[in-house]
Amino acid sequence: MSQESNRALLFDIDGTLADTDALHLAAFNQVLGPRGHVFDRARFARELQGFANASIAARFLADEPPERQASIMAEKEVAFRELVSGKIHPVPGLLALLALADRAGIPTVAVTNAPRLNAELLLSGLGIAHRFKAVIIGDELAHGKPHPMPYLEGLRAVNAVPEASLAFEDSRTGIQSACAAGLVTIGIRTSLSGDDMIAAGARLTARTFDDPELLKLAAAMMNW
Repeated sequence: MSQESNRALLFDIDGTLADTDALHLAAFNQVLGPRGHVFDRARFARELQGFANASIAARFLADEPPERQASIMAEKEVAFRELVSGKIHPVPGLLALLALADRAGIPTVAVTNAPRLNAELLLSGLGIAHRFKAVIIGDELAHGKPHPMPYLEGLRAVNAVPEASLAFEDSRTGIQSACAAGLVTIGIRTSLSGDDMIAAGARLTARTFDDPELLKLAAAMMNW
């Protein structure tokens, strides 16, 4: 296999492809607020952002039986999907970057801890579902982020290798997952600071996908 065919771009979805964190925050407060857990942006970034629903439920709904935990988290996702409907916009520069990858024959993969319904809603709402060769869901694997398994599965899905591929993330757990899989990772600053992302392992950070440093690194690694 040539190195050219070993390359891939891997993207988290929430907060990376679209800035949805404020809507997730509202949905969590709607469902967990009456149960005594209220979050501001800083607490959301520390304790919710990027974590799988099972781990959030184990922490904040520990007094509930597992079936009820799952039901409450499902309520949160329904609330999020209602809030997000018609309000999904790509982070600037994303569509141009995906077009570059398409022209260069570089496969793209979505890697997320979000439920599949959410992932598919966001990708279709952004009009980019057809761009992705695979959608990897952390909750469908033995381990979600921050474990490297989701990104390793994403690489495997398109026969790519980590040293020739690039990941884009917005959360600490996501950056940790991608870095643990051996991927150079770019942090997208929709909610976390650049310093927080670098501390988690990001090579560099950018606010948008048309950032010159991001484009320079992508062009060098993807050879386009």
